[in-house]
Amino acid sequence: MTLFDETTLNELSLDNRVGLAPMTRVSATDDGRATAEMAQYYQRFAEGGFSFLITEGTYPDDTYSQGYLNQPGLATDAQTAAWQRVTETVHDAGVPILAQLMHAGAQSQGNPHVDGEQTIAPSAVQPDGQKAEAYGGSGDFPTPKAATVDDLADIRDSFVKSAQNAIEAGFDGVEIHGANGYLIHEFLSSEFNQRDDEYGGEPANRVRYPREVVAAVDEATPDGFVVGIRVSQSTALDEDHRWAEGEDAAAVFFEELSTAGADYIHVTEPDATTPAFGDDGPTLAEAAAEYATDETVIIDNGGLGTPDAAREKVDAGADLVTLATSALANPDWPEKVSEGEELTAFDPAEFLAPSAALSEHEVQKEGASADD
Repeated sequence: MTLFDETTLNELSLDNRVGLAPMTRVSATDDGRATAEMAQYYQRFAEGGFSFLITEGTYPDDTYSQGYLNQPGLATDAQTAAWQRVTETVHDAGVPILAQLMHAGAQSQGNPHVDGEQTIAPSAVQPDGQKAEAYGGSGDFPTPKAATVDDLADIRDSFVKSAQNAIEAGFDGVEIHGANGYLIHEFLSSEFNQRDDEYGGEPANRVRYPREVVAAVDEATPDGFVVGIRVSQSTALDEDHRWAEGEDAAAVFFEELSTAGADYIHVTEPDATTPAFGDDGPTLAEAAAEYATDETVIIDNGGLGTPDAAREKVDAGADLVTLATSALANPDWPEKVSEGEELTAFDPAEFLAPSAALSEHEVQKEGASADD
Protein backbone atom coordinates (compact mmCIF):
# COMPACT_ATOMS: atom_id res chain seq x y z
CA MET A 1 0.00 0.00 0.00
CA THR A 2 1.06 3.59 -0.54
CA LEU A 3 0.47 6.92 1.16
CA PHE A 4 -2.12 8.04 -1.36
CA ASP A 5 -4.12 4.85 -1.71
CA GLU A 6 -7.82 5.08 -1.05
CA THR A 7 -8.80 3.15 2.08
CA THR A 8 -11.48 2.88 4.77
CA LEU A 9 -11.88 3.53 8.49
CA ASN A 10 -14.79 1.47 9.74
CA GLU A 11 -17.44 2.48 7.16
CA LEU A 12 -15.77 5.78 6.24
CA SER A 13 -14.19 6.08 2.80
CA LEU A 14 -10.83 7.88 2.87
CA ASP A 15 -9.12 9.39 -0.17
CA ASN A 16 -5.65 8.67 1.22
CA ARG A 17 -3.86 7.53 4.37
CA VAL A 18 -2.98 10.99 5.77
CA GLY A 19 -5.11 12.59 8.48
CA LEU A 20 -4.97 15.65 10.71
CA ALA A 21 -3.80 14.94 14.25
CA PRO A 22 -5.58 16.51 17.22
CA MET A 23 -3.80 19.66 18.44
CA THR A 24 -4.55 21.70 21.53
CA ARG A 25 -5.88 25.13 20.59
CA VAL A 26 -7.60 27.68 22.83
CA SER A 27 -9.96 29.56 20.54
CA ALA A 28 -13.43 28.53 21.70
CA THR A 29 -15.74 30.95 23.49
CA ASP A 30 -15.51 31.30 27.25
CA ASP A 31 -18.35 28.81 27.64
CA GLY A 32 -16.74 26.24 25.33
CA ARG A 33 -18.58 26.80 22.04
CA ALA A 34 -16.84 26.25 18.72
CA THR A 35 -16.54 29.42 16.63
CA ALA A 36 -16.76 30.50 13.01
CA GLU A 37 -12.97 30.84 12.97
CA MET A 38 -12.64 27.22 14.10
CA ALA A 39 -14.84 26.10 11.20
CA GLN A 40 -12.60 28.00 8.80
CA TYR A 41 -9.49 26.53 10.44
CA TYR A 42 -10.67 22.94 9.91
CA GLN A 43 -11.97 23.77 6.44
CA ARG A 44 -8.42 24.57 5.30
CA PHE A 45 -7.23 21.05 6.14
CA ALA A 46 -10.26 19.41 4.55
CA GLU A 47 -9.76 21.37 1.34
CA GLY A 48 -6.00 20.76 1.46
CA GLY A 49 -6.28 17.02 0.90
CA PHE A 50 -6.30 15.49 4.40
CA SER A 51 -8.55 12.44 4.21
CA PHE A 52 -9.88 12.71 7.78
CA LEU A 53 -9.64 15.24 10.59
CA ILE A 54 -9.46 14.75 14.36
CA THR A 55 -10.35 17.80 16.40
CA GLU A 56 -8.54 19.36 19.31
CA GLY A 57 -9.44 17.81 22.66
CA THR A 58 -13.00 18.61 23.72
CA TYR A 59 -14.06 18.28 27.32
CA PRO A 60 -16.94 15.90 28.08
CA ASP A 61 -18.43 17.25 31.32
CA ASP A 62 -18.98 20.48 33.23
CA THR A 63 -17.11 19.44 36.37
CA TYR A 64 -13.46 18.30 36.33
CA SER A 65 -12.71 17.49 32.69
CA GLN A 66 -11.81 20.88 31.18
CA GLY A 67 -8.08 21.27 30.64
CA TYR A 68 -7.69 24.85 29.40
CA LEU A 69 -9.59 28.11 29.35
CA ASN A 70 -11.26 28.63 25.95
CA GLN A 71 -11.17 24.91 25.25
CA PRO A 72 -14.22 23.63 23.33
CA GLY A 73 -16.57 21.15 24.94
CA LEU A 74 -19.20 18.59 23.98
CA ALA A 75 -20.91 18.65 27.35
CA THR A 76 -23.88 20.98 26.73
CA ASP A 77 -26.58 21.50 24.14
CA ALA A 78 -25.09 24.88 23.20
CA GLN A 79 -21.65 23.37 22.66
CA THR A 80 -23.13 20.55 20.59
CA ALA A 81 -25.04 22.99 18.39
CA ALA A 82 -21.96 25.16 17.85
CA TRP A 83 -19.95 22.21 16.51
CA GLN A 84 -22.54 21.66 13.76
CA ARG A 85 -21.11 24.60 11.80
CA VAL A 86 -17.67 22.94 11.91
CA THR A 87 -18.85 19.49 10.84
CA GLU A 88 -21.01 20.87 8.04
CA THR A 89 -18.12 22.95 6.70
CA VAL A 90 -15.78 19.96 6.69
CA HIS A 91 -18.39 17.66 5.18
CA ASP A 92 -19.00 20.18 2.42
CA ALA A 93 -15.38 19.53 1.43
CA GLY A 94 -16.10 15.80 1.33
CA VAL A 95 -14.03 14.86 4.39
CA PRO A 96 -15.02 13.02 7.62
CA ILE A 97 -14.27 14.59 11.01
CA LEU A 98 -13.89 12.95 14.42
CA ALA A 99 -14.16 14.66 17.80
CA GLN A 100 -11.45 13.95 20.35
CA LEU A 101 -12.94 13.54 23.82
CA MET A 102 -10.43 14.61 26.46
CA HIS A 103 -10.62 14.55 30.24
CA ALA A 104 -7.62 16.52 31.50
CA GLY A 105 -7.27 14.66 34.80
CA ALA A 106 -4.42 16.00 36.92
CA GLN A 107 -3.04 18.09 34.04
CA SER A 108 -5.84 20.66 33.96
CA GLN A 109 -4.48 24.18 33.47
CA GLY A 110 -7.72 26.13 33.63
CA ASN A 111 -11.24 25.07 34.56
CA PRO A 112 -13.98 27.60 35.38
CA HIS A 113 -16.37 24.85 36.50
CA VAL A 114 -14.64 24.28 39.84
CA ASP A 115 -13.78 26.63 42.68
CA GLY A 116 -10.07 27.30 42.96
CA GLU A 117 -7.68 24.69 41.59
CA GLN A 118 -9.38 21.34 41.94
CA THR A 119 -8.46 18.39 39.75
CA ILE A 120 -9.20 14.67 39.76
CA ALA A 121 -7.03 11.69 38.82
CA PRO A 122 -6.65 7.96 39.53
CA SER A 123 -4.50 8.81 42.57
CA ALA A 124 -3.40 11.87 44.50
CA VAL A 125 -0.12 12.26 42.56
CA GLN A 126 0.96 15.79 41.65
CA PRO A 127 2.25 16.14 38.08
CA ASP A 128 5.82 17.38 37.75
CA GLY A 129 6.55 20.39 35.60
CA GLN A 130 4.89 23.74 35.06
CA LYS A 131 1.69 24.78 33.37
CA ALA A 132 2.17 26.20 29.88
CA GLU A 133 1.63 29.87 29.13
CA ALA A 134 0.68 29.01 25.54
CA TYR A 135 -2.39 27.26 26.94
CA GLY A 136 -3.20 29.94 29.48
CA GLY A 137 -1.61 28.31 32.52
CA SER A 138 1.15 29.27 34.94
CA GLY A 139 2.79 27.80 38.03
CA ASP A 140 2.66 24.32 39.51
CA PHE A 141 -0.11 21.81 39.02
CA PRO A 142 -2.14 21.08 42.16
CA THR A 143 -2.26 17.67 43.76
CA PRO A 144 -5.42 16.04 42.40
CA LYS A 145 -8.22 14.39 44.28
CA ALA A 146 -8.15 10.58 43.98
CA ALA A 147 -11.26 9.55 42.10
CA THR A 148 -13.78 7.36 43.91
CA VAL A 149 -15.54 4.51 42.14
CA ASP A 150 -18.63 6.72 41.98
CA ASP A 151 -16.55 9.50 40.41
CA LEU A 152 -15.32 7.06 37.78
CA ALA A 153 -18.88 6.01 36.96
CA ASP A 154 -19.85 9.65 36.48
CA ILE A 155 -16.84 10.31 34.23
CA ARG A 156 -17.54 7.20 32.18
CA ASP A 157 -21.13 8.38 31.72
CA SER A 158 -19.86 11.80 30.61
CA PHE A 159 -17.77 10.18 27.86
CA VAL A 160 -20.87 8.34 26.69
CA LYS A 161 -23.03 11.47 26.76
CA SER A 162 -20.43 13.55 24.92
CA ALA A 163 -20.10 10.83 22.25
CA GLN A 164 -23.86 10.97 21.78
CA ASN A 165 -23.60 14.76 21.58
CA ALA A 166 -20.93 14.28 18.91
CA ILE A 167 -23.44 12.30 16.84
CA GLU A 168 -25.95 15.13 17.23
CA ALA A 169 -23.27 17.63 16.18
CA GLY A 170 -22.63 15.72 12.96
CA PHE A 171 -19.30 14.08 13.76
CA ASP A 172 -18.41 10.79 12.07
CA GLY A 173 -16.78 9.37 15.19
CA VAL A 174 -14.94 10.11 18.39
CA GLU A 175 -11.42 9.55 19.65
CA ILE A 176 -10.98 8.95 23.38
CA HIS A 177 -7.83 10.74 24.52
CA GLY A 178 -5.76 8.13 26.33
CA ALA A 179 -2.36 9.76 25.74
CA ASN A 180 -0.06 12.55 26.90
CA GLY A 181 -0.69 12.37 30.65
CA TYR A 182 -4.41 13.12 30.73
CA LEU A 183 -6.92 11.13 32.77
CA ILE A 184 -7.21 7.94 30.71
CA HIS A 185 -3.44 7.85 30.20
CA GLU A 186 -2.93 8.31 33.95
CA PHE A 187 -4.75 5.04 34.57
CA LEU A 188 -2.29 3.19 32.31
CA SER A 189 0.74 4.58 34.16
CA SER A 190 1.98 2.92 37.35
CA GLU A 191 3.52 6.29 38.28
CA PHE A 192 0.20 8.15 38.30
CA ASN A 193 -2.05 5.20 39.09
CA GLN A 194 -1.24 3.99 42.60
CA ARG A 195 -4.67 2.58 43.36
CA ASP A 196 -5.09 -0.63 45.34
CA ASP A 197 -8.55 -1.51 44.00
CA GLU A 198 -9.52 -3.26 40.77
CA TYR A 199 -8.28 -0.28 38.74
CA GLY A 200 -4.69 -0.31 39.99
CA GLY A 201 -1.65 -2.58 40.16
CA GLU A 202 -0.75 -4.86 37.27
CA PRO A 203 -1.33 -3.80 33.65
CA ALA A 204 -4.54 -5.83 33.37
CA ASN A 205 -6.01 -3.78 36.22
CA ARG A 206 -4.63 -0.43 35.06
CA VAL A 207 -6.27 -0.83 31.65
CA ARG A 208 -9.60 -1.83 33.19
CA TYR A 209 -11.04 1.70 33.41
CA PRO A 210 -9.88 2.82 29.93
CA ARG A 211 -11.36 -0.40 28.60
CA GLU A 212 -14.66 0.31 30.35
CA VAL A 213 -14.81 3.79 28.81
CA VAL A 214 -14.14 2.48 25.29
CA ALA A 215 -16.70 -0.31 25.71
CA ALA A 216 -19.36 2.02 27.09
CA VAL A 217 -18.92 4.52 24.25
CA ASP A 218 -18.90 1.76 21.64
CA GLU A 219 -22.07 0.21 23.06
CA ALA A 220 -23.89 3.56 23.17
CA THR A 221 -23.15 4.59 19.57
CA PRO A 222 -24.25 3.15 16.20
CA ASP A 223 -22.18 0.50 14.43
CA GLY A 224 -21.10 2.89 11.67
CA PHE A 225 -19.94 5.54 14.13
CA VAL A 226 -16.15 5.33 14.59
CA VAL A 227 -14.78 4.90 18.12
CA GLY A 228 -11.02 5.16 18.54
CA ILE A 229 -8.51 5.75 21.31
CA ARG A 230 -5.22 7.62 21.31
CA VAL A 231 -2.37 6.05 23.31
CA SER A 232 1.16 7.11 24.22
CA GLN A 233 3.82 6.25 26.74
CA SER A 234 5.16 9.82 26.96
CA THR A 235 3.28 12.68 28.57
CA ALA A 236 3.01 16.33 27.66
CA LEU A 237 5.31 17.07 30.60
CA ASP A 238 7.75 14.16 30.24
CA GLU A 239 8.81 12.82 26.84
CA ASP A 240 10.75 10.04 28.58
CA HIS A 241 7.83 8.61 30.55
CA ARG A 242 7.47 4.88 29.88
CA TRP A 243 5.26 2.01 31.05
CA ALA A 244 7.17 0.20 33.79
CA GLU A 245 6.53 -3.22 32.22
CA GLY A 246 7.47 -2.12 28.72
CA GLU A 247 6.25 -4.34 25.91
CA ASP A 248 4.51 -6.66 28.39
CA ALA A 249 2.24 -3.76 29.34
CA ALA A 250 1.73 -2.86 25.69
CA ALA A 251 0.58 -6.40 24.93
CA VAL A 252 -2.13 -6.17 27.58
CA PHE A 253 -3.17 -2.59 26.86
CA PHE A 254 -3.53 -2.95 23.10
CA GLU A 255 -5.36 -6.27 23.25
CA GLU A 256 -7.80 -5.05 25.89
CA LEU A 257 -8.55 -1.71 24.22
CA SER A 258 -8.97 -3.41 20.87
CA THR A 259 -11.36 -6.09 22.11
CA ALA A 260 -13.32 -3.47 24.07
CA GLY A 261 -14.54 -2.10 20.75
CA ALA A 262 -11.97 0.40 19.52
CA ASP A 263 -12.19 0.68 15.75
CA TYR A 264 -8.72 2.18 15.77
CA ILE A 265 -5.75 2.74 18.06
CA HIS A 266 -3.92 6.01 17.43
CA VAL A 267 -0.41 5.80 18.87
CA THR A 268 1.72 8.89 19.34
CA GLU A 269 5.26 9.57 20.52
CA PRO A 270 7.68 12.47 19.91
CA ASP A 271 9.48 10.28 17.36
CA ALA A 272 7.30 7.47 16.06
CA THR A 273 10.18 5.93 14.11
CA THR A 274 12.23 4.84 17.16
CA PRO A 275 11.90 1.66 19.27
CA ALA A 276 9.36 2.10 22.05
CA PHE A 277 10.81 -0.17 24.72
CA GLY A 278 14.58 0.31 24.72
CA ASP A 279 17.32 0.52 22.14
CA ASP A 280 15.77 -2.03 19.82
CA GLY A 281 12.51 -3.86 19.27
CA PRO A 282 9.18 -2.62 17.95
CA THR A 283 7.94 0.92 17.65
CA LEU A 284 4.72 1.69 19.47
CA ALA A 285 2.75 1.32 16.23
CA GLU A 286 4.35 -2.04 15.51
CA ALA A 287 3.46 -3.22 19.02
CA ALA A 288 -0.11 -2.02 18.56
CA ALA A 289 -0.36 -3.87 15.25
CA GLU A 290 0.97 -7.05 16.85
CA TYR A 291 -1.24 -7.12 19.93
CA ALA A 292 -4.50 -5.54 18.75
CA THR A 293 -7.07 -7.58 16.86
CA ASP A 294 -6.65 -7.83 13.11
CA GLU A 295 -9.73 -5.67 12.52
CA THR A 296 -8.35 -2.73 14.52
CA VAL A 297 -6.93 0.08 12.38
CA ILE A 298 -3.53 1.39 13.54
CA ILE A 299 -2.87 5.12 13.18
CA ASP A 300 0.68 6.36 13.72
CA ASN A 301 1.76 9.85 14.79
CA GLY A 302 4.92 11.63 15.86
CA GLY A 303 7.58 13.33 13.78
CA LEU A 304 6.17 12.11 10.47
CA GLY A 305 5.96 15.47 8.72
CA THR A 306 8.38 14.64 5.91
CA PRO A 307 7.03 12.56 3.02
CA ASP A 308 9.77 9.97 3.50
CA ALA A 309 8.93 9.47 7.18
CA ALA A 310 5.21 9.17 6.48
CA ARG A 311 5.77 6.73 3.63
CA GLU A 312 8.16 4.68 5.78
CA LYS A 313 5.49 4.22 8.46
CA VAL A 314 2.86 3.16 5.93
CA ASP A 315 5.34 0.79 4.31
CA ALA A 316 6.08 -0.63 7.78
CA GLY A 317 2.43 -1.48 8.33
CA ALA A 318 0.65 1.55 9.80
CA ASP A 319 -2.79 1.76 8.23
CA LEU A 320 -2.93 5.56 8.55
CA VAL A 321 -0.69 8.42 9.68
CA THR A 322 -1.57 11.78 11.18
CA LEU A 323 0.32 15.06 11.05
CA ALA A 324 0.34 17.95 13.52
CA THR A 325 2.84 20.82 13.31
CA SER A 326 3.72 20.01 9.70
CA ALA A 327 0.00 20.31 8.93
CA LEU A 328 -0.13 23.72 10.61
CA ALA A 329 2.66 24.90 8.34
CA ASN A 330 1.15 23.12 5.34
CA PRO A 331 -2.65 22.82 5.60
CA ASP A 332 -2.47 21.45 2.05
CA TRP A 333 0.30 18.91 2.88
CA PRO A 334 -1.30 15.99 0.99
CA GLU A 335 -1.84 18.09 -2.12
CA LYS A 336 1.69 19.47 -2.02
CA VAL A 337 3.31 16.08 -1.50
CA SER A 338 1.25 14.32 -4.14
CA GLU A 339 2.22 17.03 -6.64
CA GLY A 340 5.89 17.09 -5.60
CA GLU A 341 5.83 20.64 -4.25
CA GLU A 342 8.18 21.91 -1.54
CA LEU A 343 6.86 21.98 2.03
CA THR A 344 6.98 25.00 4.32
CA ALA A 345 9.00 24.53 7.53
CA PHE A 346 7.07 24.85 10.79
CA ASP A 347 7.77 28.02 12.79
CA PRO A 348 6.28 27.87 16.32
CA ALA A 349 6.22 31.64 16.57
CA GLU A 350 3.66 31.77 13.76
CA PHE A 351 1.20 29.40 15.42
CA LEU A 352 1.70 28.53 19.10
CA ALA A 353 3.44 31.53 20.66
CA PRO A 354 2.74 33.33 22.85
CA SER A 355 -0.65 31.61 22.82
CA ALA A 356 -2.13 28.52 21.17
CA ALA A 357 -5.17 30.55 20.11
CA LEU A 358 -5.84 30.53 16.37
CA SER A 359 -3.79 33.08 14.46
CA GLU A 360 -5.43 35.29 11.85
CA HIS A 361 -3.53 33.59 9.04
CA GLU A 362 -4.85 30.16 10.08
CA VAL A 363 -8.39 30.88 8.98
CA GLN A 364 -9.53 31.40 5.42
CA LYS A 365 -12.10 34.09 5.84
CA GLU A 366 -11.94 37.43 7.54
CA GLY A 367 -14.42 39.32 9.64
CA ALA A 368 -16.35 36.59 11.45
CA SER A 369 -17.01 37.22 15.14
CA ALA A 370 -16.01 34.59 17.71
CA ASP A 371 -19.54 34.91 19.12
CA ASP A 372 -21.38 34.36 15.81
